[in-house]
Amino acid sequence: MSINAPRGTQDILPGTSEKWQFVEQQLTDLCRRYHYKEIRTPIFEHTELFQRGVGDSTDIVQKEMYTFEDRGGRSVTLRPEGTASVVRSFVQNKVYGLPNQPTKYFYIGPMFRYERPQQGRQRQFVQFGIEALGSDDPAVDAEVLALAMSSYEELGLKSLKLVLNSLGDQESRETHRKALVNHFDPYRDELCSDCQVRLDQNPLRVLDCKKDREHPAMGKAPSILEYLNEYSKDYFEKVKSFLDVMGIDYVIDPNLVRGLDYYNHTAFEIMSEAEGFGAITTLSGGGRYTGLVQEVGGPETSGIGFAMSIERLLMALEAEGVELPLDEGLDCYMVALGEEAEKAAVRLTYELRKAGVQVDKDYLGKKMKAQFKAADRLGAKYVLVLGDRELEDNVINVKDMTSGEQKEISLEEVVTYMKDQLTGGE
Repeated sequence: MSINAPRGTQDILPGTSEKWQFVEQQLTDLCRRYHYKEIRTPIFEHTELFQRGVGDSTDIVQKEMYTFEDRGGRSVTLRPEGTASVVRSFVQNKVYGLPNQPTKYFYIGPMFRYERPQQGRQRQFVQFGIEALGSDDPAVDAEVLALAMSSYEELGLKSLKLVLNSLGDQESRETHRKALVNHFDPYRDELCSDCQVRLDQNPLRVLDCKKDREHPAMGKAPSILEYLNEYSKDYFEKVKSFLDVMGIDYVIDPNLVRGLDYYNHTAFEIMSEAEGFGAITTLSGGGRYTGLVQEVGGPETSGIGFAMSIERLLMALEAEGVELPLDEGLDCYMVALGEEAEKAAVRLTYELRKAGVQVDKDYLGKKMKAQFKAADRLGAKYVLVLGDRELEDNVINVKDMTSGEQKEISLEEVVTYMKDQLTGGE
């Protein structure tokens, strides 16, 4: 019987993995320019971290987590998102006590959610995200939004929409919370079972319900923007003014909420408006949070971040027809004819690789013509031919596969010659 990959997972094979590598390298370089440093956290954590850090009322905690007991009887969970783990590390390692603040992290790694698999949404998926902890300056919000937009724009995407909202501070949220309960309570029995629970636990999340989105009460729900106090209004205005200064376009959506229970002030999503992208248009989302660091045992610390799915990023690139500038060809292909030439070719291949040249060779005992065909299929820029005559003359035949030009180069000089040819003599 054959064994397949579990439902909701995928193999990323050569031919596709190069796109992942390119995208991840571009994102890493972007974070370097913004002075965000990489953090790597465990793939599984104590379940309590996500219950407290993501929120008991969220769909992630209630329905989607991969949770199990380890051999010691401890409940552990495969991480469903990155923020809680980053905050736990920030607290555990007392990073909040270091002099250089805010602390700015980025991460790239697999996450796990038990969802219905569909295009661009897997049960194991790769997430890129950033977190800036230790400052409540609205300029940090604008910086995070700029980095998020640049993540897509620098890869060539154009059909993008940045959607903003303010969830206000704790006082504003509490006032809005009461207004939401008063508004939806008469319709409680008409709402789905999840929303009936949310109405008591976190009524803001009723606005994010997929089942009840068409209910007439949704369109008439009180907007958080109507309940912002002066501090929250001023905070939001500053964020928008910084975006205006940078020339970053955005639209305001008062119904935009985020799944994390501890979000406040700035909340945002980036959406694809590309034709054919799919019904689910959201590419990434994030926002500011206060209380999360305290919830996992640290001091009161404000933070902001966002996360994106690499799978959905690649889908957006495909939808817009963006061709990534991948160099999938091979620098050199080594052709060896004869037993002694084979030994010399093994040594020379090793020396070229040590010098940074990408080289491959035949390992199936093919004839010379078949080896040249293999080199052509692999997109080799040069073919190096070494036979008994060349070995006797202490030379190797180098063929430029683009121009067809051939040269004999001494074996002592071929490594330097190939480096010069491939780098343009730099």
